[in-house]
Amino acid sequence: MSSARVLDALEERGHLRPSDLASLGIPRSTLYRMAQEGAIVRASRGLYTLPGAAWPPAPLADVAHQIPKGRICLLSALQFHGLTTRAPFEVWVAIHPKARRTAVEWPPIRLVRFSGESLTTGVEQHEIDGVSVPIYGPAKTVADCFKYRNKIGLDVALEALRSAWQERRVTMDQLWHYARICRVSRVMRPYLESIV
Repeated sequence: MSSARVLDALEERGHLRPSDLASLGIPRSTLYRMAQEGAIVRASRGLYTLPGAAWPPAPLADVAHQIPKGRICLLSALQFHGLTTRAPFEVWVAIHPKARRTAVEWPPIRLVRFSGESLTTGVEQHEIDGVSVPIYGPAKTVADCFKYRNKIGLDVALEALRSAWQERRVTMDQLWHYARICRVSRVMRPYLESIV
């Protein structure tokens, strides 16, 4: 009986955590037993789904759950804000330089180490699947893209700048503010002057 309820919940939600079972009145052991039998699949630590289920392209809520002090950045932040045509196969996460590397089985992640104000400013909280996900805002993400242009490509940074400016998602003051924090004012100056 409880196995059927787990399957129904997975069809409705897409994935379950053991903590989700309390509200359904199902013991956690049912989830573990079903995974051992192959009726459901353990996608990552503490996350279960149906076999062959399609996952969303960027499961940001799952990453925020697994790396609570991380912040979604660079290509993943661009994709979230709709400022790029690229679809990254990894979730880009900013962490403190001294933070331990967290073992994440799924989804694939790419860790980038930010420090000081570059790590703490420009973060917005977005509610995704009932999880508060810290994601850098558009202006901060554009500045980060110029800072990490050697990793992601200057063309990506320029596309992000053009898209953010044309869609009026950023102001010149915001761009300058975050360019100074990320120490890329001189790099961004010619591009900022060309879009005005």
